[in-house]
Amino acid sequence: MVEANYIVVEGVIGVGKTSLAKILAEKINARVVLEEVEENPFLEDFYRDPARFAFQVQIFFLLSRYRQQMEFPQQDLFQQRTVSDYLFDKDKIFAYINLNEKELSLYERLWSFLYKDVPRPDLVIYLQANTETLMHRIRERNRSYEQNISNEYIQRLNEAYNYFFFHYTESPLLVVNTAKIDFVHNPDDLEDLLEQIRRPHLGTRYYVPMRE
Repeated sequence: MVEANYIVVEGVIGVGKTSLAKILAEKINARVVLEEVEENPFLEDFYRDPARFAFQVQIFFLLSRYRQQMEFPQQDLFQQRTVSDYLFDKDKIFAYINLNEKELSLYERLWSFLYKDVPRPDLVIYLQANTETLMHRIRERNRSYEQNISNEYIQRLNEAYNYFFFHYTESPLLVVNTAKIDFVHNPDDLEDLLEQIRRPHLGTRYYVPMRE
């Protein structure tokens, strides 16, 4: 289907990156690596009191993501392809939004030390959606620890993601606008998206589905 052995699916909370990562891994017989979100013991506290718990939640995610990344070279020889629902680099997006100056300085030192060992993806798929769509999807999946997320926070996060990926050049990038498609429940939408992923990738390419 694709030549890339290591594919990352990224996007803001609620955009569908985990769903697509699972579907894609099944299609290409790859190992799927999912971000350990619910294992973070500070996450619910963070959404209730961001200023107090931002540093704790950020460091837990950073170290958890790093540990997973270091396991990649040890993957099963018969499952050499890997699909992940997060990009290690994006950890900085949340840090710059949520940490104060002193916390960010310490975080930067740790991030720089860890980043040099992290493998680079062969392809990054960035799923986009507007804030209204993201909030609808977050409410629809009804996870208890996400119920305190505000529109303002998702808007800031959405803007930060778009800025980050507009400047991202570390790997080939496919940017997909998902606002008007449902690749989880609509087979035609999924097949159209998979067709885009099958194509050779160099640099950055944009896919805006046109549904009638």
